[in-house]
Parts: sequence; structure tokens; C-alpha cells
Amino acid sequence: MQPTGILETCLYVDDLDAAEAFYRDVLGLQFLCRETARHIFFRCGDRMLLIFDPARSSQPGSEVPNHGANGPLHIAFSVNESEREDWRRHLRVHGVEIEKTIDWPQGGWSLYFRDPAGNSVEVATPRIWDGVG
Repeated sequence: MQPTGILETCLYVDDLDAAEAFYRDVLGLQFLCRETARHIFFRCGDRMLLIFDPARSSQPGSEVPNHGANGPLHIAFSVNESEREDWRRHLRVHGVEIEKTIDWPQGGWSLYFRDPAGNSVEVATPRIWDGVG
């Protein structure tokens, strides 16, 4: 038995309003729903990004098991190879500082930046994993 892919992933933030604006307006993800003080759900292609306030998601009483994390996490979004300069411009227009740019030896590139909660966000081309392992 082996999973066929990742269906959803999540990040934890202390300000759902700031996270909603960032992931909707800066990254252009499709807003799906929100429970006021607990979570926001976005579509990203055919997958889901779930954003939780860990102060609420770690409390008992939910339909799903309690979960939460503190401190910055990491997420990478797949982008097209030809969009590097477009992403640089787009992030600059939205006041997002690029923390690091990497051209990977096996091909492809990554741009790293932070969301309002301090999570490490990456836009990268799928080729970064070509020939690794």
C-alpha cells in the first residue's frame, strides 16, 4: 500500500485575517471557506491548503483529532519555469521581500519568502527534484 499523492497540507498562523489576505491576494489561491476563529481553507490546483490557528485547532472537541504547531513551518508551491521574473515583480508589488533565490544544480529554481506568520514559503519549479535521490 502506498499513497498516490498529497491531498492537503496545513500551516499554522496566529492571525487568520492576515493569512487570508496573503494567500488569497498575494498567492492567488482560491478561497474555499472559513470558520471565524479556527481555520481558512484554500484550493491550490486540485489540492488543498488548510490554515489553522493552533490556539483553536489544538483544543479538544472538534470532529477531527486535535493538532497544531508553533514556530515557522515550510511550504513550497509549484510554478512554471518561465515565471521567475513575473514572480519577482509580483512579490515586490505586494511588498513581499524575497529571502533567498536558489538555482538548483539539477535544474529549476526556487524563491523563498515569508508569510505574515513567519512561515517559510517557496515557489519553485518541479525540476528541483529531477535526479535527486
